[in-house]
Amino acid sequence: MTRATAVRAVLAVAVLLASVVITLTMSPRLGLDLQGGTRIVLQAHDSDTVTADRETTDRTLEVLRQRIDSLGVSEPTLTRSGEDRIIVELPDVQDPRQAAEVIGRTAQLSFHAVEGPGTGKPETGEPPAGDSETEGTDGRKKPPASYTGPGDLTLPDEQGRSLALGPSRLSGAGVDDATAAFDAQGGAGWSVSLTFRKDAGQDWKKLTGEAACHPAGDDRRRVAIVLDEKVISSPQVDPSVGCRVGLPSGTTQITGSFSADEARDLALLIKGGALPVPVEIVEQRTVGPTLGAAAIEASAQAALIGAAATALFITVVYRLFGALAAVALGAYGVISYAALVALGVTLTLPGLAGFVLAIGMAVDANVLVFERAREECADRPKRSLRSALTTGFQKAWSAVADSNATTLIAAGLLFFLGSGPVKGFGVTLAIGVVASMFSALVIARALTEIAANRRFVSDYRGVNGIGRPGAVRAWLVRKDPRLFRRPLRWLVVSAALVAVAVAGIVVRGIDLGVEFTGGRLVEYSTSRPVDVETARDTLAAAGFKDAEVTTAGDGDLSVRTGKLDNDGEHALRSALAEEGGETKKVRDELIGPSLGDELRRNALIALGVAVAVQLAYLAVRFRWTFAVASVVAMVHDVILVVGAFAWLGRPVDGIFLAALLTVIGYSVNDSVVVFDRVRELWGTNRKTPLDTIARRAVLQTVPRTVNTGMGALFILAALAVLGGDSLADFAIALLIGIVVGTWSSVFTAVPGALALERSAKAPPPPAPGKGKGTARGKARTVRRDPLDNGARV
Repeated sequence: MTRATAVRAVLAVAVLLASVVITLTMSPRLGLDLQGGTRIVLQAHDSDTVTADRETTDRTLEVLRQRIDSLGVSEPTLTRSGEDRIIVELPDVQDPRQAAEVIGRTAQLSFHAVEGPGTGKPETGEPPAGDSETEGTDGRKKPPASYTGPGDLTLPDEQGRSLALGPSRLSGAGVDDATAAFDAQGGAGWSVSLTFRKDAGQDWKKLTGEAACHPAGDDRRRVAIVLDEKVISSPQVDPSVGCRVGLPSGTTQITGSFSADEARDLALLIKGGALPVPVEIVEQRTVGPTLGAAAIEASAQAALIGAAATALFITVVYRLFGALAAVALGAYGVISYAALVALGVTLTLPGLAGFVLAIGMAVDANVLVFERAREECADRPKRSLRSALTTGFQKAWSAVADSNATTLIAAGLLFFLGSGPVKGFGVTLAIGVVASMFSALVIARALTEIAANRRFVSDYRGVNGIGRPGAVRAWLVRKDPRLFRRPLRWLVVSAALVAVAVAGIVVRGIDLGVEFTGGRLVEYSTSRPVDVETARDTLAAAGFKDAEVTTAGDGDLSVRTGKLDNDGEHALRSALAEEGGETKKVRDELIGPSLGDELRRNALIALGVAVAVQLAYLAVRFRWTFAVASVVAMVHDVILVVGAFAWLGRPVDGIFLAALLTVIGYSVNDSVVVFDRVRELWGTNRKTPLDTIARRAVLQTVPRTVNTGMGALFILAALAVLGGDSLADFAIALLIGIVVGTWSSVFTAVPGALALERSAKAPPPPAPGKGKGTARGKARTVRRDPLDNGARV
């Protein structure tokens, strides 16, 4: 065993042991789509006087945190997203009506003097010019909760009686604390104690002192507390308080016939009622706990079945070395999972799918190395197995690095341009790429190098799996088909496929998911079976005539509507319950129209950036003709996948976008492997016609493309069958993408490059090791075989 092999073995054991410890001692952080709960995205808006920037959004977040903490939700999470958005995650909350009501209160809290009984219908007047701001306790201008002109604001009190209110004398920003307490000794029952900040306390004392100048029982002795143009409390000033004396801040209590819940709610509204800026619910998602548990179980089954099939496949193809690669594949699964847990990555449903998919793609580097090692053994039969394996790793490094770099670019785009759970897919995909390279270049290499040093493995070439060329490669070399004698005909075939896909997009249209159109999509399970027509008629009779009803999952119903608030959803569910008995909400997605437009725009930007970034990377790494041809093939794949979904009538949503960006990375990955071989062969055979070079490169890389694709296909087929509706579309999109990506890397990218090279004037690429930095005439330094002592006869 060489020192390099020993270092790799020790490093592999250390990382694997650490990963096992992390796996056994730490639990993954599950997203709401896996553990169940409600996710609400709030958009902060500018008021007349306050701009919704980072500072005001952070202050709003803290106010909302106080409100949500009072709901008793276990481990709620509130984070700011960007400059003016707040993401609220409420685990285990299945009915978001109460949370949305508390969160969504957008008006500012204000305290008013009561001018007397209201006359006529309660209504809110408009403020006159120049009277739209009030002075806050910190000296800043605060927008009023409603118009504060005397006599112009008429609102009903708690009993429904109209009150004429005076101007706002105090804003909610002056409230320091409000607590509900029960007076057992005095027998006063539940009350709410108020504490004001220093300057606001003086304002409160003055307000209550003026009210105390009116006789007991007079409406003018009351103080109205207004939130969202609604009087939440209008207590009388106690008769013991003298005129112009008022109530000090620390001794103020609101008493009445409160229940415990009423007192707590009032304290909550007073303390947390003042939002610096108004907020709007632009996205709301609710996932039932059974759906998340089913997704985890399905993904685990798909991972086990797909990984077992992949391991069996590479063992059959590469025998002993394939079995060692399968061991490294198992180690990859442990390492990538431990990395996700250790980094605290929130595992979402798309992220879980990305983790499972990466298992199938993790064999890519091993396949590249083994195929190169097979070539070395075929070219020099007398060469030692260890030497052929070492050269295989060296020559495969360029393709491994480029193909993984393109996948990392796709993962980065998913993270930075994706939204919500799709970001989790980008994170798990990136971690999977890094872990797969470690498992292939460190763990698998250490195992195979140790095995290659054994005489039995070295002497019996049929056992190790790389000593003899594969059956597919031998058949292709024997047939030697002239694939690119007429490259334009392959481009015509690709153009015809694109035309069919475009026809599907034009004729059938793209079924944009609710994420991109806005609206609400709710999935229900019923105790009694209800067919779609019956459900549609029932909802139409209940006033939901525009509701689109389809089947989902095992007999579940999916209802898609336009604008529908939480009360409307509750009424819709009640209508379904009349036909289906007990009706449970499995999944609920609410997307506001503005967010839908934004997500649709961001999806197009993500695709455009993906094309531009991949083109730039390929142009740097390869000739511009190869880069353009690869991007054309990539766009070809994107159109075919979208067109296939149009013909199949399947929805295009955020998870589909994640699959599409993954297809882009996979497509470029395949093209990179082919063009890397073209560059190598062309550099060493500069006078050979390019179409001959391209044919040889394709025939030499086809086994790698097929064997790598099979690993991903096993995983995706298992996901498509076992994953249910939530993962089936993702798996189908990638299945189509891998098939068309394999086709286009050979029959679109290569013919396109040949056509472009006919008009290009650039010379062939330099031979490997003779780049621009090599002095003319200087002999190239050849790296000696580790087992070669340099002696010659």
